[in-house]
Amino acid sequence: MKLQNIVLSVSVALSLAATQSIAKDYATVNGEAITDSDVNAILAVAPGLKYDTLPKEQQKRIIEQAVEKRLLSQNAIKEGIQNDPLYKSTLEKMKKDLALEIWMKKQFEAQKVTEKEMKEFYEKNKKMFSRPEMVKAKHILVKSEKEAKEIINELKKVSAKDLKSKFEKLAAKKSVGPSGPNGGELGWFDRSKMVKPFSDAAFKLKKGEFTKTPVKTQFGYHVIYVEDKKAASSTPFEQAKKSIEQNLKIQKFQKHMKELAKALKAKADIKYK
Repeated sequence: MKLQNIVLSVSVALSLAATQSIAKDYATVNGEAITDSDVNAILAVAPGLKYDTLPKEQQKRIIEQAVEKRLLSQNAIKEGIQNDPLYKSTLEKMKKDLALEIWMKKQFEAQKVTEKEMKEFYEKNKKMFSRPEMVKAKHILVKSEKEAKEIINELKKVSAKDLKSKFEKLAAKKSVGPSGPNGGELGWFDRSKMVKPFSDAAFKLKKGEFTKTPVKTQFGYHVIYVEDKKAASSTPFEQAKKSIEQNLKIQKFQKHMKELAKALKAKADIKYK
């Protein structure tokens, strides 16, 4: 196994911790329980799905699949598959892989990170824990300054209460940008995500305001409406501490695995073919 595969499989090893908790039983098949691990094995083909969030009918189908799978497994053992040479050789390989995963989990847990190391990491990487000023905005993009001015004049006649709704309707009707059909929605962004003239105009606005003059960029003329704003902020050390510790533990673990693999390789009798 390549070193990078050993290191990457730490996530698999760490997931073993979850299996140590008390498993929930969904059914029994000839006295054998169908648990979370059986359900999760079926859901693994569709990453992101969670049993508890699925409709009742779909949950029922998954349990039935698990039951059928267990019945087939029991039948295979009843017919003596455990005596098959392929079964035996595969089982031995699985034992070695499992031994590696559990050992790696223990090696990872053995890595210690001090308060000093965490604080040093935080100070050296403060950008990782800071968020720039953000704006949530909509825009209407048109080809001419005249069109933009006409839209602005229409918006000036609208009350603050109805401004957002009117802006969305005008965007859907007149904007030539890809966000037009969605009411001109651009979502949240910082200054670096947009061209400078656009960012400069958007970040000057207060929440609920729109540009009173057209904003020209290489794409055309924009009318911008700011839905919301977030000031620049930083995550305090105490809040970042847990993620920093995990990050440093992974770094130490990877270094330890690399050094150990190198030492073992130097002593081993390896013959490449």
